Amino acid sequence: MTIRAINGFVHGRVQGVGFRYATRAEARLLGLTGWVSNRPDGSVQVWAQGPADLVGQFVAFLQAGPRQARVASVTIDDVPPDDTLKGFEVRF
Repeated sequence: MTIRAINGFVHGRVQGVGFRYATRAEARLLGLTGWVSNRPDGSVQVWAQGPADLVGQFVAFLQAGPRQARVASVTIDDVPPDDTLKGFEVRF
């Protein structure tokens, strides 16, 4: 199994619409580890890792977002996995 880790930034109307909690729910459903956090510039940052195909599904979710969000753009960088991560959390 190939493990893929990503660090992503989601721009648009993504704060104050439940984006972080929907992202956490989707990541947990897929069995990914990582975290999601609001950024001061109004974007949301996401770190996720797991099986490459499931991370691909997760990226598709980020591009659409939950119903209340309006995603304008998503930037994804592949990064080395972080073996210290356990579960998927919302960071403040």
